[in-house]
Amino acid sequence: MSNLTRRDFRTLALAALGGALEFYDFIIFVFFALVIGKLFFPADMPEWLRQLQTFGIFAAGYLARPLGGIVMAHFGDLLGRKKMFTLSILLMSVPTFAIGLLPTYAVIGIWAPLLLLALRVMQGAAIGGEVPGAWVFVAEHVPPRHVGFACGTLTAGLTGGILLGSLVATAVNRSYSPAELLSEGWRVPFIIGGIFGFVSVWLRQYLHETPVFKELQAQAALADELPLKQVIRAHRPAIVLTMLLTWLLSAAIVVMILMTPTLLQKLYAIPATTALQANSVAIVFLSIGCVVFGALADRFGAGRLLMLGCVMLGFTALLLYQQMRVAPENIYALYALCGFFVGVIGIVPSVAVQAFPPVVRFSGLSFSYNVAYAIFGGLTPILISLALPLDPLAPAHYVVALSVLGVGIGALLWWRTPRASSHPII
Repeated sequence: MSNLTRRDFRTLALAALGGALEFYDFIIFVFFALVIGKLFFPADMPEWLRQLQTFGIFAAGYLARPLGGIVMAHFGDLLGRKKMFTLSILLMSVPTFAIGLLPTYAVIGIWAPLLLLALRVMQGAAIGGEVPGAWVFVAEHVPPRHVGFACGTLTAGLTGGILLGSLVATAVNRSYSPAELLSEGWRVPFIIGGIFGFVSVWLRQYLHETPVFKELQAQAALADELPLKQVIRAHRPAIVLTMLLTWLLSAAIVVMILMTPTLLQKLYAIPATTALQANSVAIVFLSIGCVVFGALADRFGAGRLLMLGCVMLGFTALLLYQQMRVAPENIYALYALCGFFVGVIGIVPSVAVQAFPPVVRFSGLSFSYNVAYAIFGGLTPILISLALPLDPLAPAHYVVALSVLGVGIGALLWWRTPRASSHPII
């Protein structure tokens, strides 16, 4: 990485750190969903309805992602990447901190869940701008031959936010008794998250606008019409490519990282503590994998690495689920191996970023990624749940199917590389 300067590394470090802290803010809700359900809905409400409404509020954050991402990307293409990059984390920090201070249903009644919903929507809008904005920001800061490494490092930071949320949730649950957790303990991770976010806002003041956007400004080459309109009219192949890659990314993350710990408990009677600890190990290897695959894609080409990584992702996902039936004691090693190959998603942002020209890059990536993630990320748990009674290996088979799609996309990218002219980063 000799062509990366100290300033490049600092930009990557600050962007990845901010991404991790912002993703922590977005994901911490799910770790305390049961406690929140007890506190923000009537005590006499049926348990199933309370749980449904709690997770409905959680899902509202995902539904708000496309709108927030599109609006922030619009201004990111017209006013600058850095402004939106900083705004996204501020919009995440404020509602996270506010959730930690919210009065419960016992204090303000129906206003409690309504305010919680409004704050959760704000979080969703913020994360919708953060993820694609961060990828664009780091990709436009580094030399073109290191875009894969930059995007992989940033993606590792985002996945690190999930691990941070898991570790904080574990620490809080161990530090407070169940009664103390219901009283005030549940507020701690949200207040910590808000503070994390405010620190990240301060740190991002030390970042600089991307050279690519500065050049567009200097040449008066910014979009002369609504950026999204231009994207939909002139860049449909890039939209389709990015949406398909996002489907692969969402399958890998939602199934193998977010759903698998619960599924292993349900399907194979793996103890909860064991499943969650193994999941933490898998996330560590996922973060490593993101950086490794991103860096190798710079050297050997995104198409080849995507093909190889997806073959191994499908194989290790199936191996993990098959072996849990006969050798559950191998869960740590197998989940770590699978987690590493989930890291193939580190290639996705570099391909998607370079699929769109700089003038509409933020809008194109944000629209394609957020809409696809809202659809596929939302439908995946439902599809898996419906398929499980018919196929106990449905989670693994779903990931295998998407891995086949990834191999196909990788083959197409490999075939096109010497023939097609990609949009240069600079």
